[in-house]
Amino acid sequence: MKTAIEAMKERRSIRAYEQKPVPRAIIEEIVDCARLAPTAMNDQPWDFIVLTARADMERIPPMLGHGEFIATAAFVVLVLAKGTDYAVEDSSAAAENLLVAASAHGIGSCWVAGTKQPYGPAVVEAFGAPKDRQLIAIVSFGYPAETPQIEKRPLADVLHWERF
Repeated sequence: MKTAIEAMKERRSIRAYEQKPVPRAIIEEIVDCARLAPTAMNDQPWDFIVLTARADMERIPPMLGHGEFIATAAFVVLVLAKGTDYAVEDSSAAAENLLVAASAHGIGSCWVAGTKQPYGPAVVEAFGAPKDRQLIAIVSFGYPAETPQIEKRPLADVLHWERF
């Protein structure tokens, strides 16, 4: 397994997956890492719905109008949040933990926006979540069938000491 630093540095958005299942214990560990994310005042506003059934994952792209790769993932996690003052920030931290934990296991992932998207309520309803939950993210996962080489801005371009 990769270290946290390696997982963060090597992680890329993956939209093509090998057709190979991810063991349930690894899925649970990935979600457990999300559960342990930092949260304002320990609100822990998140809930996670894990989808492994192909038919369920195939329902998502038509609701979004994009994201066809979601239907070919090994599993998908819907990150939902109760309406707290910091629900978006807290649940986004949890979603990031999903990505890093997956990367540590050699599993690719792709975060699809959910917050303030018009399809959010339909996704929440389609998978039986309470109406007081909002969709924060849809994250697809699977063993990578691609290796994107994306250039990141150099540290010197983004790091500012004391002032901008």
